[in-house]
Amino acid sequence: MPSTVAMVGVVAAGATLVAGLAAAGSAAVHSQRLAGAADSAALAAADTLTGLATGDPCVRAGDLAATAGAVVAGCVIDGFVVTVTVTAPFGVFPAAATARAGPPPG
Repeated sequence: MPSTVAMVGVVAAGATLVAGLAAAGSAAVHSQRLAGAADSAALAAADTLTGLATGDPCVRAGDLAATAGAVVAGCVIDGFVVTVTVTAPFGVFPAAATARAGPPPG
């Protein structure tokens, strides 16, 4: 009987560890997807700003972010540099990523 209790404890500890690692891995994947959405949105806004695409740069960024399931929370234009912040929920937690695009400094 004591070995059964010990085995149940080991299985429960293992299941808890696996669930925690799965949650951490899922959060990492979400973070990378959100960073990619921010990068794409910033590049689209910069292309629009320089005339390579038509329309409003921040609206264009919002359209592109929406395809990834994100929302543009901030869009700042400074010369030809665009900084875009996108958000998307991760379960009940908010997540955000920021990206900049434009010509190289110098």
